[in-house]
Amino acid sequence: MTRLEEALAHQSALLEELNDVITSQASEIDLLNRRVAMLMQRAAEQEADNLSGAPLADQRPPHW
Repeated sequence: MTRLEEALAHQSALLEELNDVITSQASEIDLLNRRVAMLMQRAAEQEADNLSGAPLADQRPPHW
């Protein structure tokens, strides 16, 4: 009976630890999704700016 109680206690602790890891990963995934959306928006804005300006062949390189 003692072994079962020890195993249950160990599994409960492991379950709590895994839950913490999952919660942390979910938060990180949410942050990364927001960053990707922001970068996609920036890229779309830059593309729109490039299309509305001079043709790409007529633009100076950024280092000039």
